[in-house]
Amino acid sequence: MHELGVVFYIIKDVKKVAEQNGVQHVSKVILDLGEVSMVVPYQLQDCWKWAVQREEMLSNCILDIHPIPAVTFCESCHQEYATVTYGKICPHCGSADTYLVRGNEVEIHSIEVD
Repeated sequence: MHELGVVFYIIKDVKKVAEQNGVQHVSKVILDLGEVSMVVPYQLQDCWKWAVQREEMLSNCILDIHPIPAVTFCESCHQEYATVTYGKICPHCGSADTYLVRGNEVEIHSIEVD
């Protein structure tokens, strides 16, 4: 389970920003999480709940996950499509000349403080 490692990195970044801004307590972290990021949301939540109780600055902090749908672009027909539904092969023209546009993000969107 790499979700715990992801949580540790998020906490590290949040604490750094909070300390730079003189924040005493963070109440919520909003995270953009891509559909194909390889991070399992419910496992991330479980790890988060455990980890924030060990950090005074983040005790009882909520992790709000905003899912980002995976979208792929086809170089051949210049169409976008749902990655999870169709994979690497474009459903419009059958080309494999495609690339992921979005959907693998794991990014802190915002931080809310008391």
